[in-house]
Amino acid sequence: MSSADTLSCWPPSSWYVQTPPATHVTPTMSLSHSIKIGEKSSLWIFGYGSLVWKPDFAYKKSKVGYIKGYKRRFWHGDDFYRGDKEHPGRVVTLVEDQEACTWGMAYEVTDSQIEESLQYLNMREVVLGGYITQMVDFIPKDKCQGPLLALVYIATSNNPIYLGPASDKEIAAQIAICSGNTGHNIEYLIRLADFMRLYCPEVEDEHLFSIEAAVLNIFTVVSGSY
Repeated sequence: MSSADTLSCWPPSSWYVQTPPATHVTPTMSLSHSIKIGEKSSLWIFGYGSLVWKPDFAYKKSKVGYIKGYKRRFWHGDDFYRGDKEHPGRVVTLVEDQEACTWGMAYEVTDSQIEESLQYLNMREVVLGGYITQMVDFIPKDKCQGPLLALVYIATSNNPIYLGPASDKEIAAQIAICSGNTGHNIEYLIRLADFMRLYCPEVEDEHLFSIEAAVLNIFTVVSGSY
């Protein structure tokens, strides 16, 4: 059974509830001025988690690609979207690693889309998610152009809901029982893994796929016990 088939039947529907110098965006700062785009007509925003399948803002174009110097890890807590205060979910952040690269999707926003997208993402990622922003070099997969300067959201260990490292099995066990306002934590994991299989089939993201396998194994064992 594929991960998509597993997701369609598990978990039960009742579980669902509908490093370079950093440039920070906070709720009290002017978004356009804080990242110095007041005079620019376009901005690239790089997503490596839920943004790859659910940007929820208007954009001009999107590109699959990667950034260097960071690895993606399920080390950040989520007590709103994919978990709650009692059982925070696990979502991804970026951890500095000069030998690593992280694949995802970058979106170009232009003109009025810039302020609109940043206002939206400031609430989604900064206020509710606990992330800060950095500017990074995004390298498109299609190689039709060189690196693009892009804004990315990163959660650091200074965040009060940062959970930190754990074994793949421990992370999987936590993901398996958590859900929040957006849905079950498993959905987040599976959608991210499916994105990588569809858009970056040549990339082996061991951390991501090991956790996915561990989660699916949990429910294989559970379903087999009945």
